[in-house]
Amino acid sequence: MRYCISNWQRALCLMGASCGAAGLLLGCTQLPAETTPSLAAAQFLQADTSGYVMAPPRDPNGIGTYYLGRQIAHVMGHEGADWLERNGRQQEEGTDLLVKELRLKPTDVVADIGAGTGFFSFRMAEKVPQGQVLAVDIQPEMIASLQENKRRFNVTNVRPVLGTTTNPALPADGVDLVLIVDAYHEFDHPREMGRAIRQALRPGSGRLALVEYRAEDPGVPIKRIHKMSVEQARKEMAAVGLEFVEAIETLPQQHLLMFRRPK
Repeated sequence: MRYCISNWQRALCLMGASCGAAGLLLGCTQLPAETTPSLAAAQFLQADTSGYVMAPPRDPNGIGTYYLGRQIAHVMGHEGADWLERNGRQQEEGTDLLVKELRLKPTDVVADIGAGTGFFSFRMAEKVPQGQVLAVDIQPEMIASLQENKRRFNVTNVRPVLGTTTNPALPADGVDLVLIVDAYHEFDHPREMGRAIRQALRPGSGRLALVEYRAEDPGVPIKRIHKMSVEQARKEMAAVGLEFVEAIETLPQQHLLMFRRPK
């Protein structure tokens, strides 16, 4: 909720009294999750070339920030860590298949952004015995869980990394694959994070694997704001200079979308 308040206050400051009727109209506009902004919002978007629009949240599960027409969802706190390790996740999401589809090489350096407790980090570590997994999270409590699991599983090639909402703290040009599972739609600075991820990927070969619940499928039992369409994902990745490679649709409920950093 703190993000919602601060973003909306910042939007009011940016618009100011000089915006007049246009600013007032934007303040009353309720933007849908993935759609074309209203006229007033589009005018503000043109002024703010970052792609962000601040407006009251249309969906209460989201914050008062819209990026390229998509309302950003609230972050799941560390209190929900048990859900990440729930029984049945492997079957529900096809997690083993997901890791297989990444086609990791033994020497790869992989970044798991929004790693949480390390559900995927430790599974990927087995696939890169001569490489490394950088398990990134912004919550110190999750980093503590990663450290505990690293000791418990006796895994040496997983390194927990405390990032921020704008920077995952990854080495420049040094990562072969970035994996983001069901977390990107919660990034409150997707443009800044996208640019930082692009900078971390190896030029010409570094890949981003973006996993999100399919917005196009009403049968997926997840709230709409926690889903993403292929069209929206491609638009947002193109905005930070990542090339679309392919959509892998073998998972039960999610898109696996592959992007690449060009040379």
